[in-house]
Amino acid sequence: MTLFVLLACLGGVLVGLSRQLNGRLSVSTTPLIASFWNHAIGFAALTCLGLFVGGLLPAGAAEAPWYAYLGGPLGVVFVAAGSWAIARIGAVNSALLIIGGQMVTGVAFDYVSGMPATFWANAGGIALIIGGMMVSRGRRKGERSQ
Repeated sequence: MTLFVLLACLGGVLVGLSRQLNGRLSVSTTPLIASFWNHAIGFAALTCLGLFVGGLLPAGAAEAPWYAYLGGPLGVVFVAAGSWAIARIGAVNSALLIIGGQMVTGVAFDYVSGMPATFWANAGGIALIIGGMMVSRGRRKGERSQ
């Protein structure tokens, strides 16, 4: 179990590093160029890994429904938007926005899909997320004005 926790932490560090590098590259060039290089390097690295480890094209990939491949275009938009946001609002605020958005969207997906849930628990969770983001943003504004 410890190995998986360490791998998750490493994944988080690498995602944070990737966002920082994309944001810095976005400042030097444009968000689209930063997104292009992010995906070009990721494609090359994952292709090499897939060739080395095996399973580059998993069985049944051709039979997958068309919408299974929407992750790629959505990823391009997400990385480009993240590169644009980091350059304008900073890494911490963009990370808070992404995490909050993922949590609220997860609750919305659960609601739409009919998953059993308690309305007040979901509403309270969303209120806590938004409240935490507002408190965090308010503290940063106060620190800047001093």
